[in-house]
Amino acid sequence: MKKNILMLSSTFPYPPSRGGTEIRTFNLLKYLQQNHNVTLLTQRHQEVSDVEVEELRQWVNELVIFPLPERSQPPNPIAKATAKIGRFAESLAKGTPPNVLYRYSREMQAWIDKFVASGQCDVITCEHSVNEIYIRRTFPARTVVNIHSSVSGWIRNHLEMGASPNALRDRLYLTLLLDRYEKNYASKFNKIVVTTEDDKSQFLKYDPEAEIEIVANGVDLELFPQRPKPPTGRKLAFVGAMDASHNIDAARFFSLEILPELQKPYPDTEFIVVGARPVESVLELAKRPGVTVTGAVPRVAEYLHQAAVSVVPLRSGYGIKNKTL
Repeated sequence: MKKNILMLSSTFPYPPSRGGTEIRTFNLLKYLQQNHNVTLLTQRHQEVSDVEVEELRQWVNELVIFPLPERSQPPNPIAKATAKIGRFAESLAKGTPPNVLYRYSREMQAWIDKFVASGQCDVITCEHSVNEIYIRRTFPARTVVNIHSSVSGWIRNHLEMGASPNALRDRLYLTLLLDRYEKNYASKFNKIVVTTEDDKSQFLKYDPEAEIEIVANGVDLELFPQRPKPPTGRKLAFVGAMDASHNIDAARFFSLEILPELQKPYPDTEFIVVGARPVESVLELAKRPGVTVTGAVPRVAEYLHQAAVSVVPLRSGYGIKNKTL
């Protein structure tokens, strides 16, 4: 039976090449649209073009877009530190992480409340846990949360691997907030969807009776076909969004510690870092012998086809990593 589905995604899920959250969200709505009516409610950031908005609109029955909430920047370091302390205190008081509160839109909440009250949706699905904040326990529609990765699992893994950019802060969040937060929001939903067995185990600890299903990610073989011919040379490729902390750490770790050792017996070894939005600490790797940083590319598959080996030097992370597929 065709259902009316309200999909909530604070991340604008197009183009799907922008990142892992966008990939999973877009392909899910693409699949659901085949047999159901999908209304997508999302937020638009500055990098989203009008063309991308219109292209996304073609994949849903209705596209509703809100801006990201505007936040004023502290005028000086003291004000900045005070603001951080204030956000931390607020998140503890509300039992909700700062990044969830930061993206929360009262206008979106009002729109959702009105839409649900009008009986226009049978199911509400939240793409990634950050959208759970909009779900009220009193909603009559069935609710599903699609957890791309456990927040507490992610932070715990970063701490264990020594990859956290702010270990003290993350330990405080993990101890005082994150487990409490995940247990609380998960209890609101009729069904929980996760990507891995690790995440399922994590949420079963909170509620052994919870209805949890694993829906793993896959590969679109039209976008990533088999390579037409064997590669030549000693090219190694690493792909990912190069503004993500785990990818930054991986690119630097491989370039600084692994590649020099490989180049001793094989001086012509090259390392190609493929991915959009490389930060300065990644861009500077291109100064090293044999390292190329591409930035955004039209087709990632072409670089994978050219490489003799695809490397995944991740030292931290949680959930499923699309690059491993």
